[in-house]
Amino acid sequence: MIMKNLFNVGKSISIMLLCGVIITSCKQSAEKTEEETFDYEAMVNRYAVVEMEADLSHLSENELKIVSIMFEIADIMDELFWIQAYGDKQELLDGIEDENAKKFAIINYGPWDKLGNNQSFIDGYGEKPAGANFYPADMTREEFEAWDNPVKSSLYTMIRRNENGQLQAIWYKDFFKEKIEKAAGLLKKAAAFAKDIGLKNYLHSRAKALLTDEYFESDLAWMDMKTSNIDFIVGPIENYEDGMFGYKAAYETFILIKDLEWSALLTRFAAMLPDLQKGLPVAQKYKKEIPGVDSDINVYQAIYYAGDCNAGAKSIAINLPNDEKVHIKKGTRKLQLKNSMQAKFDKILCPVSDILIAEEQRKHIKFDAFFENVMFHEIAHGMGIKNTINGKGTVRNALKETYSAIEEAKADIMGLYLISELYKNGEMTEGELMDNFVTFVAGIFRSCRFGAASAHGKANMMRFNYFTEHSAIERRDDGTYFVHFDKMHNAMISSVQQILTIQGDGNYELAKKVIEETGIITETLQNDLNLIEKNNIPVDIVFVQGKEKVGL
Repeated sequence: MIMKNLFNVGKSISIMLLCGVIITSCKQSAEKTEEETFDYEAMVNRYAVVEMEADLSHLSENELKIVSIMFEIADIMDELFWIQAYGDKQELLDGIEDENAKKFAIINYGPWDKLGNNQSFIDGYGEKPAGANFYPADMTREEFEAWDNPVKSSLYTMIRRNENGQLQAIWYKDFFKEKIEKAAGLLKKAAAFAKDIGLKNYLHSRAKALLTDEYFESDLAWMDMKTSNIDFIVGPIENYEDGMFGYKAAYETFILIKDLEWSALLTRFAAMLPDLQKGLPVAQKYKKEIPGVDSDINVYQAIYYAGDCNAGAKSIAINLPNDEKVHIKKGTRKLQLKNSMQAKFDKILCPVSDILIAEEQRKHIKFDAFFENVMFHEIAHGMGIKNTINGKGTVRNALKETYSAIEEAKADIMGLYLISELYKNGEMTEGELMDNFVTFVAGIFRSCRFGAASAHGKANMMRFNYFTEHSAIERRDDGTYFVHFDKMHNAMISSVQQILTIQGDGNYELAKKVIEETGIITETLQNDLNLIEKNNIPVDIVFVQGKEKVGL
């Protein structure tokens, strides 16, 4: 069945047509010998429902006004991400009769199952374009690489064809002009209510960034925003949605309220980052970049997700900005989303552990260990090496589409390594390292279910296969897994060394080989994951969220 569609991008559509651009939908023909059937209700139920509630009674009247405006901005970012990921949201939803199918499309921001290897679940849609809607659907990698254009690989350009069929790069600020200008105006409106200087500066700076597609100064302003009760992540941030090259940033928003009590417990770790970097188990040339000491680590209650971060699997921690120049100058900020984290621990990790972790080791499955593993995963993103040692440029550009999976694998294993170092140095005294090891392995089973289409899913498959190869985890006859402490410790160190070397060398071919050979689900692992499915354990969470949920 062949169906055609024209994206509606507000007033930007008129700009595109004046430029002679033909915009085609991600929807494409899908010839099938027989009609596929889906249990849409079961698919929706793979996501555990979480009520996104929070107590905002400690916020001032002005802060409540700011949060209310942030919801409006978030909804704009959500609209922009729909266009980047698929196209015309309303056209898609209007064409779906089954209500559960419609719900599943909303969860996935399109007709492809993000946690099911991006397989289509709506009749008439073929394979998801690797580059989503950032590039023309008929563009090949070879055509793009042969195209001489200085901004084609920018994080902030949409690629389209002109009236002559030639590729052209259009800045986000122009492609999404009307909606971007509205969002920037709302940011300035929110800034007028801000009493916290850091928050006020950031909101003004971010408004300018949206209008110019220049985010460095606003990233620095966000780094300096450390005393506000409110945090707001907004704009084109991550590049996971671009599966073709990993170049294009996708719009998203988090609205966060600081948890003052938990944040106070974590402040001491930020000062330790330079020494932890120096102690990484690799040659000096792979760790010569000292992370900025201006980093901070805080805990938040999330009250709203929109856009990229709300699609499929939900983030439970944040390490930003992504700009390598900011990392070196100021470091990064690590935000732990405690309520989202607790929901995944209770609804997913614990039930998974009861099935796949050896009974005598289930006592090591602890929320504090889960919290630490996630927190140091994010800390690890800001460490290691950002620029290759041999003149190949940044690690991100050198590794191309393999970067996201390799970087997630690095953060996974380096985070665990950092925890082991803090235990060894006496900086961590509650619990024991075995808690982190066993909880980490249980987390692999949770995240492997994200599938091969996800960078996080690939990273966890790589971890599982590496640990299995090195006998760090053993599958017993009863189908449960047992963690061997010493072998786990040794495999952890050798894995850190492998990944940092790949990144520092900018070794694209080796990165691709490692992902292809180990970023896969083996038959045995698939059977174990099927057992989780048979027990109806959710694969992730979905939010019931909005102003009314927090009393606004």
